[in-house]
Amino acid sequence: MSTGALRAHLLAARLAGPVATTREESLRSYRLFAARDPRVLLGLDPDGGWGEGDLLGLMARKCGVSADPAHVSGPDVIDPERTLAALEAFAERLRAVAGARSPVLFGTGHPHRLLGFYVSLARALSAAGCVVLTPARGVGVDMATRFGVRPHRIDYVGGVALVREPGAREPGSATGAHTHSPLPVRIALGALAEAGGPLPELVVGDHGWVCGAGQLGVEAIGLADTDDPALFVGEAEGRVAVVVPLDDAVRSDYYGPLMRFVLHRARLPVRQEWP
Repeated sequence: MSTGALRAHLLAARLAGPVATTREESLRSYRLFAARDPRVLLGLDPDGGWGEGDLLGLMARKCGVSADPAHVSGPDVIDPERTLAALEAFAERLRAVAGARSPVLFGTGHPHRLLGFYVSLARALSAAGCVVLTPARGVGVDMATRFGVRPHRIDYVGGVALVREPGAREPGSATGAHTHSPLPVRIALGALAEAGGPLPELVVGDHGWVCGAGQLGVEAIGLADTDDPALFVGEAEGRVAVVVPLDDAVRSDYYGPLMRFVLHRARLPVRQEWP
């Protein structure tokens, strides 16, 4: 897919341009981040002060949202040029990892939408000789939800980590829990360290998987929406290598063209089937 065709797809699928995430949702996240609410820090412990105005300016630079604090309602906006540039950088990191045949770890807090995207990348890196790590499979993790703290367990689908509530689905099924928590990546990395096995040279994912890994000093790249300022703060402070701004909750098949674009730019094989 050419850059022009992908730009058109981003806009048509509302992955960029006016997106479904509202301005109200984004501004609320910036307020909570400025107050150091752990629900939006995603495992990041920022060095800077990062007040609401600082965050709005950062997100305007990184995503293309309006920098006007008086703009308080309506759909938020992502500049497709920023998405395209970040996808190029994302692909470059995958290319480097593939060239070195480095171990990688994939994890998502958005399995309903993004699992297929990550599974395709994991398959391609595995085919290129990378070890796709799957630590702490089946290990329990207690996570806060809107219903209180609930037990979950770490599972893997196609080499990609997710969490699910016990009994929700059979292990290996695609449905997992939506989560922002950094606890799963901490547990996974801890399991690798305890076993004395190789640690990932790169973590690929979103939400707490990226921020949690970056905070622990592991290189991480990922996808983030306009209401996820933590990843962009992590990038600004040097803890996260690459963040791709896009709507992270559209139909799962809409991410297929992005997957093919990234794999092509990374010079990795593109499988014909979509997970």
